[in-house]
Amino acid sequence: MHIAVEKGADEGLKFIQYIEYLDGRNYIPPDGREWVDYIRKKGNDANHEIIIMTMEDAKDLVSFTGMLLKIIYEFPSKVKVRAASKKEGAEKK
Repeated sequence: MHIAVEKGADEGLKFIQYIEYLDGRNYIPPDGREWVDYIRKKGNDANHEIIIMTMEDAKDLVSFTGMLLKIIYEFPSKVKVRAASKKEGAEKK
């Protein structure tokens, strides 16, 4: 939800609508919808029922969520920093 809203989605939508928003704007990589749905379903279970997840589920959720954050924020910011650095180096010549 936070990622989608930060990327322009309206607040107050259903979680599935946020996923559709991100997917429709290509923030979810090709073939990534399945693992994003996995995050959604596990998170939905945890929000609506008192279920103790397995260690494997917890590790998967952290790993999948981390990958999504890397794709949306970390990798694009590295490219911008490197591009700015190269531009700055070229201007000094």
